Amino acid sequence: MRLLSIKYRLLILLTLILGAGFMATSLASYLASRQAIEHGIADQTLPLTGDNIYSEIQKDMLRPVFISSLMAHDTFVRDWILAGENKPEQIVRYLAEVKKKYGAITSFLVSDKSSKYYYAEGTLKSVSPQATRDIWYYRVRAMEQTDYETNVDVDMANRDSMTIFINHRVYDYDGQFIGATGIGLTLATMSHIIDRYQARFHRNIYFVDGAGMLVLAGKTMRNGHGNIRSLPGVNAIAEQIINHQSEPTHLSYQLGRAQILVNSRFIPELGWYLVVEQNVSDEVQSLQRVFIFNLAISFGVTLLVLLLTLLTVNRYQRRIERIASTDALTGLLNRQSLELLFQRAMLLSKRNEQPMSAILFDIDFFKRVNDTHGHLWGDKVIRGVADVARATVRESDVITRWGGEEYLVLLNNCSLAQAAEVAENLRAAIEHHDFGLPAPELPVTISLGVAEYRPEESESAFFSRADSALYQAKHHGRNGVHAA
Repeated sequence: MRLLSIKYRLLILLTLILGAGFMATSLASYLASRQAIEHGIADQTLPLTGDNIYSEIQKDMLRPVFISSLMAHDTFVRDWILAGENKPEQIVRYLAEVKKKYGAITSFLVSDKSSKYYYAEGTLKSVSPQATRDIWYYRVRAMEQTDYETNVDVDMANRDSMTIFINHRVYDYDGQFIGATGIGLTLATMSHIIDRYQARFHRNIYFVDGAGMLVLAGKTMRNGHGNIRSLPGVNAIAEQIINHQSEPTHLSYQLGRAQILVNSRFIPELGWYLVVEQNVSDEVQSLQRVFIFNLAISFGVTLLVLLLTLLTVNRYQRRIERIASTDALTGLLNRQSLELLFQRAMLLSKRNEQPMSAILFDIDFFKRVNDTHGHLWGDKVIRGVADVARATVRESDVITRWGGEEYLVLLNNCSLAQAAEVAENLRAAIEHHDFGLPAPELPVTISLGVAEYRPEESESAFFSRADSALYQAKHHGRNGVHAA
C-alpha cells in the first residue's frame, strides 16, 4: 500500500515537473517571439510599408497635383486670360483635352477678372463671394503660403458627386493672381486606389486632414465618416496623429482585445495625414497556433513519459513485491506473505462458515543430505519437495516455505479429515519421488502435522497446534501424518 502511494506521488510529481517545464518553455518562446514580431512590425515592417505607400501615392495621388501645376503654368492659359478671354471655345477645348488625356472626372478654370467658371463642356457659372459653393475659390484666392490645395467637395458639373479637387493658383507674367485652375478625381476612384494599397500591403490605410476629419479610406473604413477623435480606439492617439510633423510617427492603440500598431505621416503636397495600421493579432495568430501545437506535443510527450514511467514502476514494483513476498530458492510464498494471506483466509472462513486447515511439514533427516552430498544437493531437495507439493495439493491451497526445511500449506474450505487425506497424499508423493541424489542415495521423506482452525483462535495458537502435531509425527517415527 505504501509502494502504491509512493508510485502515485512519483507520477504526480513527474507530471507537475514535465508540465511546468514544457509550459514554461513554450510560454517563454511564445512571448519572446511575440515581442520580436511586435518590435519587427513597429520598427521595420510598418515604417517600410509607410514608405512604400508614400511612394505609390506620389505616383497615383500626386499626379493630379502635377497636372494642375502644369495647367497653371501653361502659357496658353495665361495668354488666353490676359487677352480678354476671347473665344471661350478655345479654353473649353483645352479643358476637354486635359480631362480626356489624364482621365479626370473634371477640369476647370476660373478667371479672376470675369469670375467665370469654365469647364470641359462650356461655361458653368459665374462665381460669387456670396455663394456658399464658391467659398473654395475665394479661399484659394487668399492663399499666401502655398500655390494649391486639395479639397473634397461636390462637383456641380457632375451631378454633385463627391470629388477631390486640386485647386491651383494661376499667375500672370508679373506674378499677379489671375485665376484658379485644376482637375478633379472622384472620391470612389481614390478609394479604389486605397483598396489597391490595402490588398497589396495587407494593412488598413486611410487619410485624415489637419482637423482630424476622415477624408479617404478603403473599404474596411468606407462607412467611417467623421473625425478620428470619435472613432473607437484610435481616438486615444488622434492628437498625436495630427501633429503636423513631417517625420513618420509610430503609435499604437487597443481595440477590444486587439493591439493596433500605427504609422502616420504628414503629406504636405496633399495637406493630409497618411495613416497605416496593422493588427498585431493577425500576425500573432499563426504564432498562437504554433504555441498550441507545441503544447499539444508537450502534452503527448508528457503522457508518453508518464506511461513509460508507470510501466517501469509497475514492473519494478511487481519485482520488489515478488522478492518481498516469495522465497528465492523455491519460488513459494514466504512466511511474511502467509501472515497477510492468513488474515484474509480467516475472515473468509468466518463469513462463509467454512472450515480452514493447515499442514505443517518438514524434511526428515535433512541434515544428513547436506552432510553427505553438500548444500547444493540440499537446495535441490528443498526445491524438489516444493515442486512435488505444488503438484499434489489443490490449486486453491496456499503453500509457503515456513523456514529452513519446513513448509506450511493453508487449505481453505477444508476440514481436518480432508486435510489429513491431502497430507497423506503429499507424504506418499514425496516418499516415491526420485530426487536424483548421487550414491549413497538417501531416502527423502517428510513428517506432517495437521490442524483445523477453531473459531476465535489466534494465528499463533493455530500454527502452534499444527507445530505440535508435526512434533508428534516425528516422535512416532517420522514419514507420517499426525492430526491435532
